[in-house]
Amino acid sequence: MDPAPVDRIVLANMTFQARHGVEPREKLVAQRFEVDVELHADLQPSGLEDDLTRTVDYVGVYAKVRQIVESTTYNLIEALAEAIAHELLGEHERLREVVVRIRKPEVQLGGPLDFASVEIRRRRSP
Repeated sequence: MDPAPVDRIVLANMTFQARHGVEPREKLVAQRFEVDVELHADLQPSGLEDDLTRTVDYVGVYAKVRQIVESTTYNLIEALAEAIAHELLGEHERLREVVVRIRKPEVQLGGPLDFASVEIRRRRSP
């Protein structure tokens, strides 16, 4: 049995302007979204060989997350998180697991609030 990887690459607090939400105004006026991704993989080969081709290039990960967040509109940040996880696992065969966190700091719920957020963890299918 293949042990779960303990190594991870973290891209923290990527910030984008986008239009996600249930309210009509949220689809018209862009607001800030903050995204974290944790990429779980075996990083030992790339670390020992100092070889970018043996790891996950996070320049491409950042570009993909940005493209998903900024070019598509979802009602729910849960759906946005699923889209990000699905695309990253599909594009990067080295990934075993992805954690996606999305924060929506400008959400209006009728009172003081730092942010609304979701966190999902998805594993590669065997």
